[in-house]
Amino acid sequence: MNVSLKDIIAPSFYDVHKFLKEHKYTHYWLAGGRASTKSSFISIEIPLGMMKDKNANAVVLRKVSNTIKDSVYNQILWALDKLGVSEYWQVTKSPLELTYIPFGNKILFRGSDDPQKLKSTKFSQGYCKYIWYEEVSEFFGMEEIRNINQTLMRGGNDFVVFYSYNPPKSINNWVNAEALESRPDKLLHKSTYLTVPKEWLGEPFFIEAEHLKEVNELAYNNEYLGEATGTGGAVFENLTIREISDDEISRFDKIYDGLDFGYATDPACYIQCYFDKTRKKLYIFSEVYGYSLSNERLWEKILEKKISRATITADSAEPKSIDKLNSLGKMYVRGAKKGPDSVEYGIRWLQDLEEIIIDNVRCPNTAREFGTYEYERDKYGIFKSKYPDMNNHSIDACRYAIEDETKSNTLTFGNVSII
Repeated sequence: MNVSLKDIIAPSFYDVHKFLKEHKYTHYWLAGGRASTKSSFISIEIPLGMMKDKNANAVVLRKVSNTIKDSVYNQILWALDKLGVSEYWQVTKSPLELTYIPFGNKILFRGSDDPQKLKSTKFSQGYCKYIWYEEVSEFFGMEEIRNINQTLMRGGNDFVVFYSYNPPKSINNWVNAEALESRPDKLLHKSTYLTVPKEWLGEPFFIEAEHLKEVNELAYNNEYLGEATGTGGAVFENLTIREISDDEISRFDKIYDGLDFGYATDPACYIQCYFDKTRKKLYIFSEVYGYSLSNERLWEKILEKKISRATITADSAEPKSIDKLNSLGKMYVRGAKKGPDSVEYGIRWLQDLEEIIIDNVRCPNTAREFGTYEYERDKYGIFKSKYPDMNNHSIDACRYAIEDETKSNTLTFGNVSII
C-alpha cells in the first residue's frame, strides 16, 4: 500500500485514527452531516486494521438487509480501491462478504431484520473485532444494539464498534439521547463537510449547501452540520453539553447543592452547581443519581461527591428524609421554600440564563434530562406551554439548589426583569 492516509482521510478524523492505533476506545459514535466523510473513514479503517491482524474479522450492519449492497458493501469496495489493495481481497456477492486472501479473515454484511442470521454468525478463524452500525438511527434503540453486541463481541479482548449517523432532528430521538451518555470507553465525534478538502466534494456541492443555508438555515444546520435542530418543543435552548475541567471547578467560589428524593420507580438525584452572576451562566458539574437508594446509602454517595460544606436544599415534600439525613451529621439539609407556581418560575429562570453548562462526563443523567426535556403535547401532538412532571429529577434538584438566587436577586435579561 503506497497511498498516504492523509490523501484519503479528512483532517477531522486524524485524531480518531490515532485513537484507533492506540486502542483508546471501544465504542466510536461518529455523528456528522452530509458529506462529512464519516462512512468513508470507517470503510478505510476496518480493512486497514484487518490487514494487520489475522484474527480480526468484521460485521457491517444496516437495519434492513436490502440496503446493504448499494451502501456499505460498495463503500468498502471503494475503500479497498483507494487503499490500492483490491487485488488482495476476494469479493463474494452471494452471500455478500469480503475475504482478505493472505489471512483468510472476513468482512460479513448483515441486516438486523434477519436476527437468526446474526445469531448464527461464525468465523473459521479469529473473532469479530470490528462492528459497524451504519445509519444507526434506523435501529430501534439501545436494547437492540446491546443484544447484537452481546452476540458478536465474544472470543477476543480488543473490540472496535463504530456507530455512524446523521443526528435526527429531535433531541429526544434515542440516538441523540445516547450521545449524551458518557462512559470511559466511548468517543463521541462530530464532523461536517467544512473540514473536507473542497476538491473531494466538488464546487457544486458547496453551492447547494450555501443555497440551502440561505433559504432554510434550520434544514441546513440539520442536514449539513449534523445538528439536532429539535422539534420546536425543547424547554432549554441555552444548553452547552461539555466537560467542565478541574481547573474551572477550582475557581468556583460558591457551590450550590440540590436534592430531589426518589426511591423505587423515581430516582433520587443530587447535583452540585455554580452560578456565575456576572455572565448569567450556570455550571452543573456533579451528580448522584440512583434508584432504590436508602437514605443512608444516598448520604454515603453524596459525601463521596460533595466538595464544600454548603447547605443542601432538598425537596420539602420529604421532611422525614430530610430529618434522617440531618441525623447522619456532617452536613446540613434544609427543605426548599416552595410556593405557588414555583416549578414554572424556577424553570423560566433557568430558561432565561445566558447558558447552562452541564458536564456530561460527571453528570450523564443531568445532561440527558435537561437535553431531552420538552413541553407537554395535547392530544393532537401540538406543544402546550406546560412543563411535564416526568424525567425531570435533575431539573428539580437544580431548582432547589439555586432557590436563593431565584428568589432574592433581580436579574435583567434584555428588557425583562426576573425577580
